[in-house]
Amino acid sequence: MDLLDTLTAKGLRGETPTREEALAVLATTDDELLDVVAAAGRVRRRWFGRRVKLNYLVNLKSGLCPEDCSYCSQRLGSKAEILKYTWLKPGQAAEAAKAGVSGGAKRVCLVASGRGPTDRDIDRVTDTVAAIKEADPAVEICACLGLLSDNQAERLKAAGVDAYNHNLNTSEGTYGDIATTHTYADRVDTVQKAHGAGLSACSGLIAGMGESDEDLVDVVFALRELGSDSVPVNFLIPFEGTPLAKEWNLSPQRCLRILAMVRFVNPDTEVRIAGGREVHLRSMQPLGLHLANSIFLGDYLTSEGQAGQTDLDMIADAGFEVEGMGESTLPRHRADIAAAATGGCGTGAAGGGCGTAAAPGEGADATVGGGCGTGGGCGPCGGHGHAAPAATADQTAEEAADQAAGETAAAADEVRTDLVRVRRRGAGTELAPNA
Repeated sequence: MDLLDTLTAKGLRGETPTREEALAVLATTDDELLDVVAAAGRVRRRWFGRRVKLNYLVNLKSGLCPEDCSYCSQRLGSKAEILKYTWLKPGQAAEAAKAGVSGGAKRVCLVASGRGPTDRDIDRVTDTVAAIKEADPAVEICACLGLLSDNQAERLKAAGVDAYNHNLNTSEGTYGDIATTHTYADRVDTVQKAHGAGLSACSGLIAGMGESDEDLVDVVFALRELGSDSVPVNFLIPFEGTPLAKEWNLSPQRCLRILAMVRFVNPDTEVRIAGGREVHLRSMQPLGLHLANSIFLGDYLTSEGQAGQTDLDMIADAGFEVEGMGESTLPRHRADIAAAATGGCGTGAAGGGCGTAAAPGEGADATVGGGCGTGGGCGPCGGHGHAAPAATADQTAEEAADQAAGETAAAADEVRTDLVRVRRRGAGTELAPNA
């Protein structure tokens, strides 16, 4: 395919495709899917080799959020039967984090429900970070606490936080359809505050809310322009008791196309498969590793993932390896850009030095620099009518619309509510965490 040849060549050079090319990826057929995965896989290996970064979520405060995000099980008015609890004590959070690090995670993502943190909340997180880093100084810490006020990002940086996650979730044009208690601009402002304070910027999206292909491309290009070091790709988990409980719009094939598009637009950026991986990719999860270089280990915020050991076995069986604590995540040139923006010495291993380490790749040798961390991302906190994808060169608009209708019908036939499992273990419970 001329399209894939073009996209691969651009990706190997670290160049961004056009919007039209990104849309064309989403419009490819199932017959072309393995070719798409192979092409995007070459780009992934060029910049990240066969390394997979493991991240571990610790939900510091669950449920009872005053925001009305329609995709979220913790939202205002949610009837989802999730765990609800107030702030974990630093020791409790550190114990949960220890389980993830012992399982192979190099980054711990500290998440709290709510519109945004108070100054007292920042104090709590500061104490929690100290407790975690006392046990393991090398672990990377990402915070995800909602909308930030002035000087809060600076306080988190001073406390030892490496990255801040705040997802854009969907396109600016349709953001008002999924949340009304804050705006798309509010989210952009928080990412910019975090980046400006020297934190690695982590921001991603949620697919499967009924958005159009144009919405997906819009948000992915916006994330590229925003300078995200890490792009978590969430697939909507349609929790019963939320407004989007009936939005089953994804098939495994659709998810792989979305991941491939994100990789082509962000060839040298950490791309993470986040919430919804097990629900929507299912038995095709290993193919996702050829596109993304990062996943969450074990459970998510309010839902259960597959067993941590199963994640590790999947990585090994697919021919990949877990990224080590001392290895940098981003390629060296991206690490240098991040270092200039954050005042650090690159991105990758928290507490690491500024040396370089070779990363297996294609073409010229890809090198990566040690430094202060990249990535992080919350589980899905992220409807509109589903639009037909753009037609490929070999498709008429009518054929593209038929394909979209077929995909939606196929997804509707594969509603897997049995795979949506509310988290009942780990943080906030007496049961051991899944790691």
